[in-house]
Amino acid sequence: MTRFHNVEEVLTDRLHPFTSTVFAEMTALAVATNSVNLGQGFPDTDGPALIAQEAQDAIARGENQYPPGIGIPALREAVAKHQRDYYNITLDPQSELLITAGATEAIAAAMLALCSPTDEVVVFEPIYDSYPATIAMAGARIVAVPLSGADWSYDKEVLERAITKKTKVLLLNTPNNPTGKVFSREELAHIASLCVRHDLIAVTDEVYEHLIFEGTHIPLATFEGMAERTLTISSAGKTFSFTGWKIGWVSGPAPLVAAVKAVKQFLTYAGGTPFQAAIAKGLNAGPSLIEPLVNQLKDRREQLCRGFEEMGWEVRRPAGTYFAITDISSIYDGDSLSFCRSLPQTCGVVAVPASAFYLNPKSGAHLVRWAFCKREEVISEALARLEKNF
Repeated sequence: MTRFHNVEEVLTDRLHPFTSTVFAEMTALAVATNSVNLGQGFPDTDGPALIAQEAQDAIARGENQYPPGIGIPALREAVAKHQRDYYNITLDPQSELLITAGATEAIAAAMLALCSPTDEVVVFEPIYDSYPATIAMAGARIVAVPLSGADWSYDKEVLERAITKKTKVLLLNTPNNPTGKVFSREELAHIASLCVRHDLIAVTDEVYEHLIFEGTHIPLATFEGMAERTLTISSAGKTFSFTGWKIGWVSGPAPLVAAVKAVKQFLTYAGGTPFQAAIAKGLNAGPSLIEPLVNQLKDRREQLCRGFEEMGWEVRRPAGTYFAITDISSIYDGDSLSFCRSLPQTCGVVAVPASAFYLNPKSGAHLVRWAFCKREEVISEALARLEKNF
């Protein structure tokens, strides 16, 4: 027992425990207090009925056993078609695509496949919580480049200095969780040029690729010199509001995809056969299913952000994703963690302190993340409770 206890302590220390503890705590508070939960990033309504029905039909057809390890052919072909139709990216569904248990597994498998203990991985901060964990599990060192200001921009010189001879991977999340930032063409061109100059592998997390309200999503793989060095990761969970199905994918040059597959087969091997069939149908339906969901989400973004503004709060309206960030400096004397801990009892509302997305929690001590992928009446109730107490 002591031996395993020590291993657990070491691993927990490496995996940025503050983040995982905060998310678990906020979830528990939401349940214990029956609060309106704007903390967790998943919708409170199901996605398109057409996709749900196809999953049920696939189960009824007996598609319930192991799929191929790389994913069923129909889904791999649908992802390839999606990349071609939206971004003019041509992929071989047999060798340049891998279906994963959501994007989180794809990120973990990529870090484990590509990184060694002597390597460094450059990321932008604030950071989605799985990145420090998966980089740590690979034994590599994380190097953070801050995003700051109203537009969450980065300093080009800081990024350039962050890249050293030890840098192996640049991990990019656009649209970005938790900030809602959509990286611009100019920023992406700069990032691409550095990857080419320093011979880096780029891993891009693009799970919010369709949840765009301002600007345009441009895959990093489309820039000159990037197709042969970029692993692109995405997922159906955010696009179609079926986050619990955990159907994601990674695409890119065959040697890099093969490396990820070599790890992935010992994580989950494969999963979700009927769900894979359903997502294939959803992707093939294209904009007719995606656009109504995005328009509805845009309305919820406006509802939440306008509500904060009417209360006099400082809110950073996101260009994409599920999330909006508020600066609580003018309304609260303490830090964002104590603020979020107090909300369930004082207001019956749950949010997430943005400090959970920083390697040093003090960096985001005045910022709070709110999820607006909820029903109109749920957001209205949350705003009413907050206004009554602030």
